[in-house]
Amino acid sequence: MSSRDALLALIREVAYERRRVVLKSGRVSEFYIDCRNVALHPLGVRYCGEVLSALLAEGPEFVAVAGPSIGADPLVAAIAFASGRWPALMVRPEAKEHGTGRRVEGLRNVPAGSAVAVVEDVLTTGGSALKTVAALREVGLVPVRVVALVDRQEGGREAIAAAGLAVSVAFTRAEIAPELPADEPAS
Repeated sequence: MSSRDALLALIREVAYERRRVVLKSGRVSEFYIDCRNVALHPLGVRYCGEVLSALLAEGPEFVAVAGPSIGADPLVAAIAFASGRWPALMVRPEAKEHGTGRRVEGLRNVPAGSAVAVVEDVLTTGGSALKTVAALREVGLVPVRVVALVDRQEGGREAIAAAGLAVSVAFTRAEIAPELPADEPAS
């Protein structure tokens, strides 16, 4: 079984649930995809690193991967490990009030002005990825693309593309939950 097939099976097993939930965007959905359960699984982290690194090898060039804490932290670490070439950056929702006061961690590994790929666990509206893009720009980096483990197919890909960034995904809602109607958006 390929890493992609094994990862899809694991997402279906430990991340996907049919239940009513309020999403970060405030929308209500009849299903939930919690990829933290996958990225923190001993095999899941390996598969995520392999699958996302392969996806990142296609498309615009970049020198580092970054993602919003906490969902993308294990993903960017897995990519850094699996690729052996792209350092990871973690982007906090806001700057720390102690220590270095940084919002973006790992900057000493990435030259100023570098092109960066943003990694998301689950793409819904694109809001979290676009906030991460803004934070990276504030510290002088150049986000060139967004890659997501899962696209809920609720407008996130289109929002990111409208912001001028390339976007690609490893899996779509339709692949994870083919039993869901194609037009079942969150409300």
